[in-house]
Amino acid sequence: MLKVSDRIAAMELSPTLAMSQKSREMKAQGIDVINLSVGEPDFDTPDHIKKAAQKAIDDNYSHYSPVPGFLELRQAVVNKLKRENGLDYTTDQIVVSNGAKQSIANAMMSIVNKGDEVIIPSPFWVSYSEIVKLAEGTSVFIPTSIEQDFKITPDQLEKAITSKTKAFLFSSPSNPTGSLYSKEELRALADVFAKYPDIVIMSDEIYEHINYVGSHESMAQFDDMKDRVVVINGVSKGYAMTGWRIGYIAAPLWIAKACGKLQGQMTSGASSIAQMASVAALDGDQSSVVSMRTAFKKRRDLALLQLKEIPGFEIREPKGAFYLFPQVSQLFGKSNGSVSINNATDLSLYLLETANVATVTGEAFGAPECLRLSYATSEEQMAEAIRRIKSAIENLK
Repeated sequence: MLKVSDRIAAMELSPTLAMSQKSREMKAQGIDVINLSVGEPDFDTPDHIKKAAQKAIDDNYSHYSPVPGFLELRQAVVNKLKRENGLDYTTDQIVVSNGAKQSIANAMMSIVNKGDEVIIPSPFWVSYSEIVKLAEGTSVFIPTSIEQDFKITPDQLEKAITSKTKAFLFSSPSNPTGSLYSKEELRALADVFAKYPDIVIMSDEIYEHINYVGSHESMAQFDDMKDRVVVINGVSKGYAMTGWRIGYIAAPLWIAKACGKLQGQMTSGASSIAQMASVAALDGDQSSVVSMRTAFKKRRDLALLQLKEIPGFEIREPKGAFYLFPQVSQLFGKSNGSVSINNATDLSLYLLETANVATVTGEAFGAPECLRLSYATSEEQMAEAIRRIKSAIENLK
């Protein structure tokens, strides 16, 4: 019998992409769906970045790019890391890829062997565990709660480490919770890692610029950690460039070389036009980053006020990213007479079909008692979506 490989058969479809696809199909049928499932800014790419792409086309940047990325872009990344994060890297420690998702996959495939364990705080971004699975590793999840702001403690980390632990993968600011780790909290985790020098820390910092409390903090800032940290970032979220598909790592040289080797056989270099646009993003005027962050914060504050009025929604204020992650387990067991809500997946489908609002079940992120809502949409759309959600919830008894 002809069939797909075991590795593909074992993979799950991305629930976030699946929900976005379902909402698009409903819209195509003429249904007025408000999509709060999508994880991308609703802003257009800033003009100076688009102009840089147009110039790159005129300048005939139409050939293969170097596998690790154009030197101009890798230097722009080096400059950004020094200027914004106080981190010192060389251009040969930077690898540019087709989005931060490929950056994570490259790093994971480069360091994990069959049976190696990768510790992942939960809730987690949906692709983390599937990427570990592709690398034939084993995900070890550390559960967190809304009471601890969805962040792990040093004691939890210590208890999760075994002789098989190869890597630790986390995001700050977090998708899906919006939580972020302070410098003191990262240092406390680093003190645990200091006892285990063979563990690689993979730090997903793609939401770095969407931070409402101050400067971004990276695990790589600590001298005793930097040589084992892979910083993952890109231009998608901070510069509204999701479709341009540019991510990058800053890593110890041996990991950067391994990622370049793998990428050379898988995809080769990222889009030449998108890379030159990304140079303008990193080196150019940063006022658009500030204005988008300001808009996101305003939306967050408005959405929080409105969501807190919905019975059964327990929510805390996220400090970064553009997601709200309410705990909704108080609604489990309720029904509108024809539909019963037994879990967050039921609730997400109920809201889509009854209120025409697309959300994502927390089950996809390792938190089956929660829902993820993106506020990367207009204030008017968000207010209408929450009005619909409130009405649908009030019909549950």
